[in-house]
Amino acid sequence: MREITRQLRAQGKSIGFVPTMGALHEGHLSLVKRSKEENDVTVVSIFVNPVQFAPGEDYERYPRDFEGDRQKLEKFEIEYLFYPEVSSFYPEGYSTYVTVEGLSEKLCGRFRPGHFRGVATVVCKLFNIVRPTKAYFGQKDYQQSLIIEKMVNDLNFDTEIIVCPTVREEDGLAMSSRNMYLNELERKAATIIYKTLKEAEKLLKQGVSPAKVTLKMHEILKNEKLVKEIQYAGVFDPLTLEEIREKCKKYLLAIAIKIGNTRLIDNLVVE
Repeated sequence: MREITRQLRAQGKSIGFVPTMGALHEGHLSLVKRSKEENDVTVVSIFVNPVQFAPGEDYERYPRDFEGDRQKLEKFEIEYLFYPEVSSFYPEGYSTYVTVEGLSEKLCGRFRPGHFRGVATVVCKLFNIVRPTKAYFGQKDYQQSLIIEKMVNDLNFDTEIIVCPTVREEDGLAMSSRNMYLNELERKAATIIYKTLKEAEKLLKQGVSPAKVTLKMHEILKNEKLVKEIQYAGVFDPLTLEEIREKCKKYLLAIAIKIGNTRLIDNLVVE
C-alpha cells in the first residue's frame, strides 16, 4: 500500500481515502462516492481496530462481512481496497499511541475510556501508510471527526479532512453498522433519537434556552420504554464539546443512548 501511494504521489495524482471498519452501509458508500468525484484515485480501508474497543465492548461480535463489502465497493470501481491484518498493525511489543487531549474525554469519551486514543492511533497509522490528499468521515461520528481534524492540524498532516452529512433511513435513524444488533421492537424504538434531535432543533430556533431544551430532550427519551440508558443528551459547543446553557449562534445537539444492549449515537448541528 505504501509503495502504491508513493508512486501515485510521484505521478501527481490526488488520493481520496475512506477508512472504515467494514459492515458497509449507504453512509459509508456516500463517502466513497464523494471521494470518487473529488480525487484521481480512491482507497478504502477495512480494519476492525481492536485498540478502540474497551474491555467488554463488542470487538469480537462487531459485524464482519468482507465479501459483501468487497462486492458493494466493486460497483463504485474504487482503485484500491486496503485490508491489513491486526498483527501487521499491532505487532508484539507495540506501545505507541496518539491522544488528542481535551476533546477525547468529553461526550462518548466519558463512557468509552481509551476509545478515542484507539481511533486517533489507527487513523494516524493509516494516514502515514496511505498518505491521502483528502480523507472522508461521516457527521454521525461528529466527535471522532473533530478529534481527527485536531490531530491532523496539531501533527501537520498533509491531508484535508472532509466531513460529509449523516445518511439516514427513511424514518430518520442514522445509518450505523450497529443497527443490525437491534431486534424489530428495538429498531422501531430507535427512531426516538432523531425525533428528539428534531424537536430540540425546533425549540432552539424558536428561542428556547439551551438549558430548557436539554431538559426536554431527556424528557422525550425517557418516555420511550425501550431506552435502557441515556448516557448524554443535550446542547453542546460544536468546537469544544462543552455543554451550553446560554444562547449562542451555533449548537451541537448530541445524543448517546442504549436500547437493549446496543449503544446508538446521533447529532445535529444547528445554526
